[in-house]
Amino acid sequence: MARKPRIHYPGAVYHVILRGNAGQTVFFNDRDRSRFYLFLQRAIDTFGCRIHAFCLMTNHIHLIVQTGTTPLSRIMQQLSQRYTAWINYSQSRTGHLFQGRYKALLIDANSYLLELVRYLHLNPVRAGMVKQPADYLWSSHRAYAGQEEIPWLTTEWLLACLGGGEDVRIRYQQFVLDGIGELRRSEFHSGSHEGRILGDGTFVEEALSKGDEPVVHAIALKDVIASVCQVYGVSDDQLRAPGKHRPASEARALAALLVLETPALSLTALGGYLGRDITVLGRSARRLAAVEDAGTGRKVSVARELLLKITERQA
Repeated sequence: MARKPRIHYPGAVYHVILRGNAGQTVFFNDRDRSRFYLFLQRAIDTFGCRIHAFCLMTNHIHLIVQTGTTPLSRIMQQLSQRYTAWINYSQSRTGHLFQGRYKALLIDANSYLLELVRYLHLNPVRAGMVKQPADYLWSSHRAYAGQEEIPWLTTEWLLACLGGGEDVRIRYQQFVLDGIGELRRSEFHSGSHEGRILGDGTFVEEALSKGDEPVVHAIALKDVIASVCQVYGVSDDQLRAPGKHRPASEARALAALLVLETPALSLTALGGYLGRDITVLGRSARRLAAVEDAGTGRKVSVARELLLKITERQA
């Protein structure tokens, strides 16, 4: 059965979970986490969304995202693509970083925001990584507690839910500590309606009446081909022609790299289009990813930006 589309409307709040492919690590060091912060800030600036809470674990990510007019799918597409490109570059690797489709649960924030934020901030404690939530440096807990400043994080809504006032951060900290010992809550992962919504019947009806989000254009193989042809100044016929002459051979390697980074595309389809062996294409992509030459790196970056612009124009 096909999965139902995500529900979108301005002001919708989602619990988003991004998991590493096959449980693999998504953050290798603090530099990666800082880079993810940068991409979150860019998403906020570009799409006018809000991040109310987050927790960056080793092999998965929790976010509480509130959308504006831009659907969540478009926001997450850009965020995941940019971060995957960063990891593939910094780790000299290729392929997917995240596991298939991200999980996004539309939540009734008026009923669940407080407890969900506490649940996210206690995730490292439940995992046995730290004893106190304030000991974990890569969640939004310390910002809510007044122990660090994250300019792009929206904290006002939750603190207002706790009554505001000068001592609200103290009350927030106590509220979180009161949840230590709480076990995994399945409703924060599977919801209360079709695995898409967490809320009572009235909220579900209201959310459904606001309509599902529109289909967002997915990157197609022709988009990859067009991008690499533009970057290397070659024609489609030159790209498919026999032989190993530059710059067409480098353009084919870049096409293979972009295909490996893009969900729903495969080297098999690319190999069929180019008339090339997929093993050779995969090897070329890995070599390209490992090249440290500045000029080559710029070509890769430009091609990735072209693909992002294509999806933004056609979304």
